[in-house]
Amino acid sequence: MTEQPSTLYAKLLGETAPITWQELQPFFARGSLLLVDGHHDLIEVAQAVAQNDEAAVAAWLAGGQLYPASDAIAEDLHARAPQLWAVVVAPWVLVQERLAERAAH
Repeated sequence: MTEQPSTLYAKLLGETAPITWQELQPFFARGSLLLVDGHHDLIEVAQAVAQNDEAAVAAWLAGGQLYPASDAIAEDLHARAPQLWAVVVAPWVLVQERLAERAAH
């Protein structure tokens, strides 16, 4: 993407929406689901992915703040059915469970 960072951030923010695990299961099955740690700004991470910021994405992957959904995570999300937030940055769907949501369980 070649948009200015603030414009891209606003665009991604506008495309972010609540979603259920049931709606995300097809993306999990295709291996295109990435989870974002609740301590990070979902839109900031999506912006870095969209702009191919390899250094930031590699650091988040290495640090465990950005990670693919495992079978164990999928089972947990299926069992709890929490409200999730998602944004698409093709070919990925970035997903985040809000900290407040996790704290309630």
